[in-house]
Amino acid sequence: MPKLTKRLIDSLRPGQSDVVLWDGALAGFGVRIKPSGKGAYIIQYRNAERRSRRFTVGRVGVLTPEEARQSARELLSAVATKKADPAGDRDKVTATPTIVELVDLYLKEGPAAKPSKKPSSWATDTSNLRRHVVPLLGRRHLSGLTRADIQRFQRDVTDGKTATDEKTSKKRGRAIVEGGPGTAARATVVLGAMLQWAVAQGYRSDNPAKGVKLNKLQRRERFLSTGELAKLGDALAVAEWKGVNKLSLAALRLLLLTGCRKNEVLSLRWEHVDFEHAALRLPDSKTGAKVVPLGAPACAVLAGLKPADADEKPRIPARPAFVFPAARGEGYHVGLPAVWRKVAKAAGLQDVRIHDLRHGFASVAVADGSSLYIVGKVLGHTQSATTERYSHLDLDPVRAVADRTSRKIAAAMAGGSNGNVVQLQRKGQ
Repeated sequence: MPKLTKRLIDSLRPGQSDVVLWDGALAGFGVRIKPSGKGAYIIQYRNAERRSRRFTVGRVGVLTPEEARQSARELLSAVATKKADPAGDRDKVTATPTIVELVDLYLKEGPAAKPSKKPSSWATDTSNLRRHVVPLLGRRHLSGLTRADIQRFQRDVTDGKTATDEKTSKKRGRAIVEGGPGTAARATVVLGAMLQWAVAQGYRSDNPAKGVKLNKLQRRERFLSTGELAKLGDALAVAEWKGVNKLSLAALRLLLLTGCRKNEVLSLRWEHVDFEHAALRLPDSKTGAKVVPLGAPACAVLAGLKPADADEKPRIPARPAFVFPAARGEGYHVGLPAVWRKVAKAAGLQDVRIHDLRHGFASVAVADGSSLYIVGKVLGHTQSATTERYSHLDLDPVRAVADRTSRKIAAAMAGGSNGNVVQLQRKGQ
């Protein structure tokens, strides 16, 4: 048998069945040409059970004959000295589910293992898995996934390899998927959670996402100044005068005046509004059930929306009485983002998101001297660390104390009468 060379391989012609030619320089190494014309380098060997096995080393055109021969030599040596079984290892890998199959399993069975996880969180996970994980890793088998694969996944999402702008099945629906470091980090966290679930289910013994360093993100905190709040108020008034959607404008005002999250306001039902005690009694939120205290301006916004029959039970029990009902259908209002973009642009707030209105409520409260603990209670934070992002804002009242104290000390040192210094009697006088 001749030694396999590029010229010899190029001369081979496909037949009606596989054409196999063995190498004359290395026993067990050969090349296979399929009827389609595609070629692959292969090895033939016997495993520990003396069963004849065949394993593909690489594709013709990707590897040169010498590169394939070197790889084949290492594999055959491992078979002879370590009783390795490349084909058997491959079969074990392919016996585990692919990542796309695992995604389907996780989304179907995962909620039972995590009963406290909210449907909205599962919806976000579904988007990350379907839009990022499946396109990049879907065809890979679970047992063959490595830490390097997870690191590469995060890098690829960061570079925008999964970014897309496409139509969805919904009428006038669009799915805009973006990359970037933040998106990549969140998608990697979701992928790691799914792999941890796979470990718990016995599909794999370890989680390759453990130890992967997430993208370092620059924390984005945007707080509205007094001047910006004034501009925003003017923009809302002008929008109302122009006839912009009444519900959207009222929802924006309520977000500003309560510090609630967007979905907490939009999904609000009249049965949750307690005018008597000036509070919203939410049975569910991101942090569970909570009571949101209402100031007089917030109560006024809600009173302006309240229909005459709001206190009555809905005629159709399955249809909730939303404070911000949808124009069509039985859901709640969904047009807020479009209105917000117009209002924010009119107010000159191009870098402000809807969620930043919540930050604005907190920043005003802290700057006014409210303690971080109390502000956290109003916002519904379950962990004090969440409220600590506003800690730098409470320097104004602290600075005021420092200013008053230093002025009194300076006046006393100068012998002035504005120090209000109290003379203490010495012991024994």
